[in-house]
Amino acid sequence: MKTQLIIGAALLSATSFAQTLQDAITKTDNERFDAAGSDFRALIGKEATKGENFFYYGENFFKKGDLDSANMQYQKGADVNATNPLNYVGLGKVLWFRGKDADAKAQFFKAGTLGANKNTEVMRKIAEAYITADNKNLDEAIQILNNAIKLDPKNADSHILLGDALLEKNPTDGGPAIKEYHLASELNAKSPKGILREGKLYQRGRNYTLALDFYKKAEAVDATYAPAYREKAELYHMAGQDSKAIESYRKYLELNNSDDARYRYASFLFNNKQYAEAVKELEDLQKKGNANLYLNRMLGYSYAELGNKIDTMAYKKGLNAINNFFDKAGAVPNFKFVGTDYKYKGLLLSKTGKDSLGIIEMEKAAATDPKIAGEVITEVAKAYMKQKKYTMAIATFEKKMGTDPKNLTGQDYFDFGRAYFFNGQAKEKAKEKEEKDVKIKVKIEKGGAEDFVKADTCFARLGAANPTYAVSYFWRGRVNAYLDPKDERSLAKPHYEKYLGMIKPEERAQPANKSNVIEANSYLGSHFAFSKTEKDLNKAKEFFNVIKEIDPNNKAANDFFKSPAAGGK
Repeated sequence: MKTQLIIGAALLSATSFAQTLQDAITKTDNERFDAAGSDFRALIGKEATKGENFFYYGENFFKKGDLDSANMQYQKGADVNATNPLNYVGLGKVLWFRGKDADAKAQFFKAGTLGANKNTEVMRKIAEAYITADNKNLDEAIQILNNAIKLDPKNADSHILLGDALLEKNPTDGGPAIKEYHLASELNAKSPKGILREGKLYQRGRNYTLALDFYKKAEAVDATYAPAYREKAELYHMAGQDSKAIESYRKYLELNNSDDARYRYASFLFNNKQYAEAVKELEDLQKKGNANLYLNRMLGYSYAELGNKIDTMAYKKGLNAINNFFDKAGAVPNFKFVGTDYKYKGLLLSKTGKDSLGIIEMEKAAATDPKIAGEVITEVAKAYMKQKKYTMAIATFEKKMGTDPKNLTGQDYFDFGRAYFFNGQAKEKAKEKEEKDVKIKVKIEKGGAEDFVKADTCFARLGAANPTYAVSYFWRGRVNAYLDPKDERSLAKPHYEKYLGMIKPEERAQPANKSNVIEANSYLGSHFAFSKTEKDLNKAKEFFNVIKEIDPNNKAANDFFKSPAAGGK
């Protein structure tokens, strides 16, 4: 009887530990990384030589992107239990994700050998690395998973991973993946994983309604499965239903209110362009003592987007945060900065008056990440504009345009045109100075004419792309006034007329329009007052009267009405 009690107690203890390990793994799956970490540490405290405890603790770090901490746990697991194959898989995963394929495969081979090539968890974890890393090996992953399914056909996770691999291999055909996800759900009806995967597949195919149905099904299967609420929040955001997106994310936080979860929420707010809210979340985390260096990265990004209109110190705060991030991250061995790190550092430097340093950082961003090169090059050009280095701004836009004018956006053409215009003005001033002082060696024979023509081309393209954008016509009028300074060919007239025709009378005095409206009316008033072919004093008076209505003290308008031509004395 005593022996039976001892055996029973031992079995109960083993079962308890097994359940606790599974509970910790479930918390990891549910993205409750902090809670899972506490459980794993407790398990390791009780069973310090059990390799699985270290491996799944490493997986907890791995799944939240902390490869260094994951690697540390895998190595400890291998040290205390050298015959357990899982930790060699973990070490191989880290190597694979870092691009060291040959070293990774050596660890995978060791793990497979220790598991007699029959340990299906080893097989799944190797396949998962091949599927989820940037340097994918999908064919081998599919072969490994098919072998695992032959050995253990009722394991739902094998079918989920096989579905993932098949979808990655052929993204345009989701049928084989859905078949595997269905089978996984049949094998484990209590798990929402397969259902969530189907929802993500439909979201990927932009069938948002069906995706939402699956996320709701996943919630119904397990109301505590936090990733379903996070995916639903992302879906609502993509559909433009931001209030529902925030509601779903708050539900996610109710289930998983850890620092990691709140950081992900802050990232979500940033992506949702709710920069003030993102800043608050991040600063709250720092006030709690969270020293995660990525907080400073996201704070820098958020302050850069928030801008000084909402917080007059935003750019300075952002620069301080991003500098802290670079200092801390730079001390981490082999840390790789991404293009957006340099982009936002450059923007914040430029916004705080350090344009030259900002340009250097933004050029690093463009070189680091070709995907953001276009937008960053635009910011470089703007920085040159701010410094009044118009030739550099022009060269930067020309570089972005290359051989295809479609490479430039409407905003690019607006700034490109202004760069040519101001460069033309500078040449005109230099030419005038040269003419007054023959001792000057500068030779600018054409003045700014060539730049004014190119500026006109930029604003014409802007107008063609966006015919309702009134400012493009105003700038064409201004540029053509320089091309025709004596108004001999009426080059500016049609453009200024087009501009004024698009501004409603009640909009004329608005700050955004007032100076442009005055300039356009002044040109047209003078044109009709003094034109050799279109002289019409009544029309001239109409234009100058508009000026007086919005600026009674305008000198040009008052001088006109005092002149003999207008009947003045």
